[in-house]
Amino acid sequence: MRLVGGRGGTPPDSFLRKLTLSLLLILATITLYNAVARAPFLNLDDDIYVTQNPEVRSGLNRSAIVWAFTTTTATNWHPLTWISHEIDCQIFGLNPAGPHMVNVLLHAVNAALLFLILAAATGMIWRSLMVAALFALHPLNVESVAWIAERKNVLSMFFFLLALAAYGWYARNPKFGRHLTVTILYALALMAKPQVITFPFALLLLDYWPLRRIKGESEGGESEGAPHNAPFALCGFVPWKKLIWEKIPWFVLSAASAVITMKAQSTARHEGIPVWLHLANAAFAYAKYIGKTFWPAHLAPLYPHPGGAISAAGAAMSAVAIIAVSILAVIFRNRRFFFVGWFWFLGTVVPMVGLVQVGVQAMADRYAYIPAIGIFVIVCWGIADFLRLSARPLEAPPPRAQSVLLVGLSVIVLSALSFALRRQVNFWTDNLTLWQHTLAVTEKNFIAEDNVATALLAKGRTDEAIEYFRRAQAIRPGDPISKMNIASYEQQHGNLRDAIVGYDQVMRLTESPQLLTLAHANRGYAYLMSNEVDKAKEDFEAALAQQPANSAAYLGLGLVERRAGNWQQAARDFERSAEIQPTPMAYQQLADALDTAGQKNAAEAARAQAAKLTAVFNHGAAGGPSSIPATASPSSP
Repeated sequence: MRLVGGRGGTPPDSFLRKLTLSLLLILATITLYNAVARAPFLNLDDDIYVTQNPEVRSGLNRSAIVWAFTTTTATNWHPLTWISHEIDCQIFGLNPAGPHMVNVLLHAVNAALLFLILAAATGMIWRSLMVAALFALHPLNVESVAWIAERKNVLSMFFFLLALAAYGWYARNPKFGRHLTVTILYALALMAKPQVITFPFALLLLDYWPLRRIKGESEGGESEGAPHNAPFALCGFVPWKKLIWEKIPWFVLSAASAVITMKAQSTARHEGIPVWLHLANAAFAYAKYIGKTFWPAHLAPLYPHPGGAISAAGAAMSAVAIIAVSILAVIFRNRRFFFVGWFWFLGTVVPMVGLVQVGVQAMADRYAYIPAIGIFVIVCWGIADFLRLSARPLEAPPPRAQSVLLVGLSVIVLSALSFALRRQVNFWTDNLTLWQHTLAVTEKNFIAEDNVATALLAKGRTDEAIEYFRRAQAIRPGDPISKMNIASYEQQHGNLRDAIVGYDQVMRLTESPQLLTLAHANRGYAYLMSNEVDKAKEDFEAALAQQPANSAAYLGLGLVERRAGNWQQAARDFERSAEIQPTPMAYQQLADALDTAGQKNAAEAARAQAAKLTAVFNHGAAGGPSSIPATASPSSP
C-alpha cells in the first residue's frame, strides 16, 4: 500500500519532500499540544474509561481483553478503544500524562496521514499540506485530543485514514487481498468508535473525486487537483453497479455496527422528543459546525440541547441555507472538490447530528473531527482555484504575486489558529478552569454546573460545590447527577433520612448501571449508619448485581458481616474490595478482620499495604482512597 508514489515510482526529491513535510507537521502538532501533558483526568467520563474502571486499571491481560469485546459500558461497543486504555494502564499506570501524549501523537500521525493520502490522490502537495495543517491545528479538534476518554475519536480516525489509503491502493488494481485489507482496517476503525459508519458512502464520493472512477457529465479541469501524475487518479472508469457491489461487505459492516450501537445506546436515548425538534436541532448543528469551523470561538465540551426552546424560524433558515448550498454543489459539480467536500461534510456528520437523541448535548466539537475535513478541502482547493494558480501547466511556476499572497494568507491563518489552539488547550489543563469556562460560554448548562461542583469537591471545597449542584437541580430538576451528590452531601452531614430519599429519587430517574450501582451502594451505607443492617445488605447485593466488580459494595458487605461477627466472611469481602480497587480503607478493614480472626501475619501484611497506599495517595497519586458515600460524575455518549 503506497501513501506516496506514482505508477512508475516516486522521484527521490518528491518522496523526501513529502517525508520532510510530514515530520514537520507532526512536530508542530506535538509542540502546540505539549501543555496537554500537564492535564489531569477529566471529571467527565475519564472515570468510566480509566480511573474507576477495574478492568482497564488491571492492564492488558486475557480477562481484560475478553471484557473489552463483550462489554457495552459507556453506551458503546468499541473493544479496540478499551484495549488501548488497558495498554496505557499497563505502561503508564494512572499517570494521566501518558494517555494524554498518546492522544496527541495519534492526532499528529492522523494529520500526516491525511496529508500523504491527499497528496497521493491529487498530486497537489501544498494544498494537501494546508488541509492537513488546518486539521492538525484547528481548535475545534482540541476536545478530541485533550480528553483521554475521546481516545476513541483519534484512534478510529487513525484506522479510518489507513482504510482510505488502502482503498486508493485497491482502486488502482482491484484484487481480493487489497479488498480484504480495506475490510480489516475498516472493521478496526469501527471497533474504535462507530462514528466512521459512513465509510462506504464516503468512498463513493472519493470515487467521483479525486480517484475519478466515475465518469461525470463534464470533466473538471486540472485546477481540481487531478493532474496526470497523481498516483491514485489512474484508476479508470468503473460501472456504477460494480462500484456498489464491491462495497457490499463494507455496507454490511456498517449495518452491523449500527445495530450494535443502537442496542448499546438504548439506555442513553432521550425518548419523547418530537421529530421536528430532532430535525430542527440537526439543521442548527450543521450551521454551527460550519460557523465554528470558520470562527472557532466559545468552544465547550458540552452544548446543552435547547429542547422546546429551539427557534423554529432559525432552524428553518439553517435548513434552507444547507439545501441551497447542496443545490449549488450539484449544479457546479464540475468543481469536483466542492461537490465532494460539501457532501463529505454533510454525510459524515449524520451519525452524530442527533436524529436519534443520545445524551443531552445539542452538538459536540468532537463530532466535527472527520466532517470538517470536507470544509478544509473546499477552502484550500477553492482559494487556489479562484486565484487560478493551476490554470497553467503543472510544471510552470505560479506567478510570484499570487504565490506570495497564498503563502502570506496561509501563514496568517495558521498563526491565528495556533494561538487559538494554545489558548483552548490551556482550558483543558484543569477541571475547574475548563468547566467554569464552559459556564461562561454556554447557557443553562446543568452538566457544567455538576462538573464545576465535582471539581470543587476534588479540592475539598464541599460547601461551594453543593451550591453548584443545587443550581444544576434548578435548571434540570430531573438531573440524577446533582440529586445523587446532594444526597451524598446530606449523608456526609448526618441527614440520613434525606439522603435515603434522595437515593430513592435517583433510582427512579435513571437507567444508567453506573448511577444505579452508586445509588444502591451509597444507600446501603446510609442504612448501615441507621442500623438497618438487612436493608443495607440488600442494597450492597443490588449494587453487585448491577456491577459485579464494585469495590464499595464488597466493602459494605464486609462491614455487614463484621457486625454479625462473621469475621472470616468479612475478611473475604474486604479482600475482594481491595483486589478490585486497592485503597487504604479496604486494606485497613481487612487487617482488622484478619487480626480478629487470628491471622496475625496476614493482618500485618494488610496493615503494611494500607500504610503504603496512604503514603502514595498523600503524595497526590490519581485514583485516591474511596470516600463513603461516593460522589457521582456526569457522563456523555
